Amino acid sequence: MKFIYLPVLLITISYSNSCLKCHSGIEDIRDPKSKMMQEILDIAERAGAEGNSCIVCHGGNPNEENKTKAHSGTLKYFLNHKGPKEFYPSPTSQWININTCGVCHIEQVEAQWSSLMNTEAGKIHGALWGFGAKEGYQHYMSNYDLNNTHKRLGTELYREYMRDLERKEPQAFPKYMQTIPKAPTANEIEKDPSLAVYTYLRQECLRCHTGGKGRSRRGDYRGVGCASCHIPYSNGGFYEGNDSSIPKNKRGHLLTHQIQSSRKVKVTIHNINYSGIPVETCTTCHNRGKRIGVSYQGLMETEYKATFDESGNPQPKLHTKRYLHLTEDIHYTKGMLCQDCHTSSDMHGDSFMVGANLGAVEIECQDCHGTTEKYPWELPLGYSDEFSRKEREGEPRGVTKTLADYLKKGAVPKDIGDGFLVTARGNPMPKATKHGDKIIIYLSSGKDITLTPLKALKEQKKLSKKALIAMDKIKAHNSKLECYTCHATWAPQCYGCHVKIDYSNGNQNPDYLEASKFHDIHGNTGERNLKEFLIDGKVTETRSYLRWENPALSINGEGRVSPTIPGCQTTITVIGKDGKALLQNHIFKIPNVEGAGEEGQNAITMSQVQPHTISKESRSCESCHISKKALGMGIEGGRYFSDQSRDTIIDLMSPDREILPKRVDTQISAIPNLKYDYSVMVDKSGTQVQTVDNHWKLANPLPKEIREKLDREGICLSCHRDIPDGDLAISEMNHISNMLSLEIDNRTHKEILNKNLKISAWIQILLLSIGAWLFLGVLFWWSRKRKK
Repeated sequence: MKFIYLPVLLITISYSNSCLKCHSGIEDIRDPKSKMMQEILDIAERAGAEGNSCIVCHGGNPNEENKTKAHSGTLKYFLNHKGPKEFYPSPTSQWININTCGVCHIEQVEAQWSSLMNTEAGKIHGALWGFGAKEGYQHYMSNYDLNNTHKRLGTELYREYMRDLERKEPQAFPKYMQTIPKAPTANEIEKDPSLAVYTYLRQECLRCHTGGKGRSRRGDYRGVGCASCHIPYSNGGFYEGNDSSIPKNKRGHLLTHQIQSSRKVKVTIHNINYSGIPVETCTTCHNRGKRIGVSYQGLMETEYKATFDESGNPQPKLHTKRYLHLTEDIHYTKGMLCQDCHTSSDMHGDSFMVGANLGAVEIECQDCHGTTEKYPWELPLGYSDEFSRKEREGEPRGVTKTLADYLKKGAVPKDIGDGFLVTARGNPMPKATKHGDKIIIYLSSGKDITLTPLKALKEQKKLSKKALIAMDKIKAHNSKLECYTCHATWAPQCYGCHVKIDYSNGNQNPDYLEASKFHDIHGNTGERNLKEFLIDGKVTETRSYLRWENPALSINGEGRVSPTIPGCQTTITVIGKDGKALLQNHIFKIPNVEGAGEEGQNAITMSQVQPHTISKESRSCESCHISKKALGMGIEGGRYFSDQSRDTIIDLMSPDREILPKRVDTQISAIPNLKYDYSVMVDKSGTQVQTVDNHWKLANPLPKEIREKLDREGICLSCHRDIPDGDLAISEMNHISNMLSLEIDNRTHKEILNKNLKISAWIQILLLSIGAWLFLGVLFWWSRKRKK
C-alpha cells in the first residue's frame, strides 16, 4: 500500500484517518494522487498509522479519540527525528520544521535560518545606522545567533562567484551574527536615549521575519516558518474551507488547508483552481521599507481616505495603510508571480549569511532579456552584477541541462529545449529555457510565456528608434546603468521617517521578536499572547511628505546607476519617563563616513532600489538629463523648502514679521541638523549632505564626472540666447518664419535641431577637409620650391 492511486482505496484511507472524526471536511493538504501525498502516506504506513496522513506533519496519537490524548506525542518517529514525535498544530514553524518539512526538503529548512527573511540583518543595520551607526559598516546584528554551519547551496560556479564577492565585500558577508540587545528600560533610556533603537526594532520593524507570525492586522495575517509563503492566508485572515472544527468568524486562520507552491501544485477554493504563490502572500511582509511587493501591484501609500464604498465608508486600511492604484509592473500585468523571476536561493537563502538584499538576490534583468548586442547565454557571468565600476567581460555563460536534486522537487518543465538559462551568478533558472533565439518561461500559474530577447528584437527591426538610441547607440546605458533605471515607471518615496519612542506614563507595547522566540515543541509562539512580552515604550511613525514621480539616481553596490529613494531617514524623538523630550527631531551625525570629516554625516539614508514598477515605456531622456533631482541635488534642486533647522511660527505678525500675540504655538518644530530638504543628496558644490546607502562599498551619490556628463540643464539657452535679436542670420531666419506664419511645434523644433546639427557637422568636416588640403598644398609647394 505504498503508492495507492485507486480512488476506491483512497476512500478507504479517508475512513481510516481517525483525525477526520473531528476534522471532517478538511481539505487534503495535497492532491491524494500527487507524488508528495503518496510519499506522505508511505511514511504514515511505516510509522504504523496506515492511511493516517495527518500524523506525518502534525504528529500526535491517531489511536486516541479524546482530543487531549490525540494531541499528545506518543508516536515513534523513525527518520531524522529520534524519539516520540509531539503534536504540532503549526508543523511548518521553523522551530520544529526540521522534523516535518525537513524530512523531504532538508536543504531549504537548513537554509532558512541564515536567509534575510529570517535574520532581517539589512533592516536592522539600517535602523542602527540611523541611531548613530551602532555596528558601523559591519553587519553582525540579527534576530538570532548564527554561524555559517551548512554547505552553501548552488552550483560550483555560483559558490566560487560568492566566495569572490565575500572577498570584495566582507562587511556585508559576516562569518557570524548575534541577536540584537534586549529592549532598554525607561530608566536606561534616561542615561542613553540612543538605546531606543532596540525598542523601535523590537516593537515595530521586526514583525515580518519568518520565525514568527507577525501582527494580526488586515493584510498581515500569515503562517510561521514555511507557512509564511506556502500556506494561503487572505487579507482578512478568515478560514473559508470545510473543516467544521475551525471557526469561520475568527481572524487569524489560514484561508484553506492546502499547500501553495509550484505550477504542479493545484489549490482549490470556492471552485477556483490556482497554482503558485499569490503576490499578496509576498506583500504580507513586503509592504514596508522599499515596498517592492505593493509597488509591483501598483499600490502607492497615501495619507488620504478616498474613495468611499456604497455605504459611504472610506477606503479600509491594508497593512495599516491606504493606497493609490498607480501603474502596475508589466510582469504583474502579464500574470507573473514573484517566484517566476526569483530563484530558490533568492527566497530560501543559500545557507550563508548576508547583510543586505543586493547580496542575496542573484538575478539580473539581462539574465532573460540580454542586451541589444548579446543574447543572455552570450553574456559573461556577473554581467550587471559586477560590484565594480567596470563592465564585466569574459566567456559566454551558456545554458545548462543540469539541476540540483533539491530543485527537481519543484516543477521542472518537460521540454527544456537547448537548456536552462543561467543567472548572473551561475545557477540554473528552472523556469526559463532556451529554444533557439527564443526563451520560454514556464510560469507558476501554469501559463507559458515566449520571450524574444533584445538582440532578436533588434535583428527583427522590432525596436523603436527611441529604444535603439537608448539601448544600442548610447553604449554607456548598457555598461553603466541598471535596466530598471530607465524602465521603472515610478518609485515610492516617503521622505523623512519621523520616529517617536515614548517612555512616559508607563507606556508599554509588545516585543515581537522576543514573542516569536518564545516557542514550545508544538510550534506555538508567544505571539498568541503578546501581553506576556510587553517592554517599555511606545513607537509612533509618520512622514514629512510622499512622492512617486521619477526617483533620484545614484550608484548602487554593484557599481551601476540605480533609482534611489528614501531609506531609513530616521528623525528621532525620544520622550523620557517624565514626559519631556530627551531627543527632539534629532538626526544623528556620524564622523568620518560617507564623505564627511569630523563634523559628521547626517545618518538619514537614501537607498538604491529596484522599484518593481517596470514598463516597456522608459522614463524620458529629460527626466534624467535636465533634472536636479536625478543628479542627487533634490527635488527642483531642493528650492521648495525653507530653513527646516528653525522653528516655524504662524500667527498674527507685523509686516516686519514680529509675532504680535504673546501666547503662540510652534506650527512646525525645527529639525536642527537638517540644513537641506530630505531629497537632497549633494549640495550645489557637490558636497554630500546625507548617507547614501550604508551596506556596500561602491554605493554613493553620482560622482562629479557622471553628474557633469549627465547634466543638460539650460541647454535651451545655448540657442535661444541669440534668438530673435542676436546673430544676424538667426534674426533673419526668425523674421522669415514670422512672415510665413510658420508654427514651430515640438516635432518641427526637433527636426530643425537635427537638421542644424547635421548641417553644422558637414560644414565643419568640409572646412576641416579644405583646411587640410590647403595645408598639404602649401606644404607641397614649399617642398618643391626648396628643391629648386
